[in-house]
Amino acid sequence: MQPLGADEPTEVGPYRLLGRLGSGGMGRVYLGRSAGGRTVAVKIVHPHLALDEEFRARFRREVDAARRVGGAWTAPVLDADPTANVPWVATAYAAGPSLAVAVADGGALPEHTARVLGAGLGEALAAVHGLGLVHRDVKPSNVLLTVDGPLLIDFGIARATAGTASLTATGVSVGSPGYMAPEQILGGGVSGAADVFSLGAVLAYAATGEPPFPGDSSAALLYKVVHEQPELGSLEGDLRDLAEACLAKDPADRPTPAQVAHRLAPQGAARLVASGWLPGRLVEQVGRSAVHLLNLEATGAGTGAGPASGPVGFSSASVGEVPPAATVGEFGPAPVMPGATAAVPAPRDADGDERPDGPGKVSLSLAAAATPGEGGRGRRLSCTLALAVAGALAAVTVGSVFVLDLLPGSGSDDDSAAGGDASSRPPAATASPAVSGAVPAAYVGTWEGQGSGLGGQLPMGTFRLTVRQAAVGQELGRMRQTDVLGGVCLDVLTLKKATPKELTATSVGAGTNHSGCNPAPHTVRLTRTGDDLTYRSESSAEGDPVARMTRVG
Repeated sequence: MQPLGADEPTEVGPYRLLGRLGSGGMGRVYLGRSAGGRTVAVKIVHPHLALDEEFRARFRREVDAARRVGGAWTAPVLDADPTANVPWVATAYAAGPSLAVAVADGGALPEHTARVLGAGLGEALAAVHGLGLVHRDVKPSNVLLTVDGPLLIDFGIARATAGTASLTATGVSVGSPGYMAPEQILGGGVSGAADVFSLGAVLAYAATGEPPFPGDSSAALLYKVVHEQPELGSLEGDLRDLAEACLAKDPADRPTPAQVAHRLAPQGAARLVASGWLPGRLVEQVGRSAVHLLNLEATGAGTGAGPASGPVGFSSASVGEVPPAATVGEFGPAPVMPGATAAVPAPRDADGDERPDGPGKVSLSLAAAATPGEGGRGRRLSCTLALAVAGALAAVTVGSVFVLDLLPGSGSDDDSAAGGDASSRPPAATASPAVSGAVPAAYVGTWEGQGSGLGGQLPMGTFRLTVRQAAVGQELGRMRQTDVLGGVCLDVLTLKKATPKELTATSVGAGTNHSGCNPAPHTVRLTRTGDDLTYRSESSAEGDPVARMTRVG
């Protein structure tokens, strides 16, 4: 958690803000506390988006959909004001890591823990589908591990299976590579069966510590999901059988969420949770998170004592009665307070006996941060996840129940980590006639357009290319690609050959790029197409991107 900056708000609605948890394309996420002492995560929309009426309408629809979700293994929206000058939404704050963080820190979960996890998620999805909704982004970073059981979070891109047409942009599906169902990737109709596919992938990841569809680029992941069988490694017995059933290519061959839950926990997930379900290292991690929250309460976060504890007056209530244990929220664990310790109970097995894997020392990190290779940036293809068919560009999670990264922007607190700061943007060039060098004047300038890969099937976001006058062997210009999730890669082009009909250059990733960008040199070709410029990249690792661009400077 970062301290509040001088230009950041200290209060939003009825909540006092204690620090900043993260930021994304839609807005910033803050740790807040109500007058009654409840800890929440507050998402505040970027002001420029608040001026967009289409965005406001979509935001209201998403809030309404999220409010409908409630149950033992989901975390509902607690409060929101989509009509405020700057819209915001509040959700409860969870003391527990995401599955992605837990596996990254400590490896695969014990079989008993994985069973409870799968059963809880199955019951959660059964409730969600019963409301006529499809989650559409079930993945490790959207599952929190709390003492009271697993929580399925981030309903920011959930969609109704019937009703009015989506207000989102067409041509893009939403999800996470490696965890999307084949029909989701191919742009077909998405039903609850797509969530079951994702559940199977999450279950395999939890039980083996490895994703069932490994790959180092989004293109590779998408191809494997559609055409190849999952890699389930050491997974054995009925867990393997169940994961394989969930990961069937044909939606009709997959079990329902309720069937998944029953196979894993015939008497219900709650009974297994009650007897202790987390390994000791995670129990300690959750305990330390809780200690940090208590320390914040004791110190008042530097703002003085607040009112006495009491009921929280939310602007509008969430649908349904949700037990307190179920409303622990969605933005992940609190950061570790150095030196904090906590006495935590030893984990127990299903018979109530203490298990030998007692508490151990592990570090905490925020579930609000996207994880590389799953919810984070991939290679140039990154998380641009959909084929060119009718779909909806909606939200991408940042570890919260309701995080709507609706437009390209930062996926982390540090935009510069993805090449997103102003200093990394290539300077605009003018279309002045060539003075010296080999580049025909018709090519010189700044060009921008939408790119695609895999023969036009995979949208890859916005390509912005600056071409300057150069001789062979000199820098020709720079290409900045911003994918639909806000991931940025910057390439430097060196001129190899120039003719009136075509420029040929070698493209290499800039040294400031994040690790997800393709660093390998590859050839690009630039040709004039009428008044436009066509960019073609001979990089199979990126899906051989192509973009037709219009002069913008």
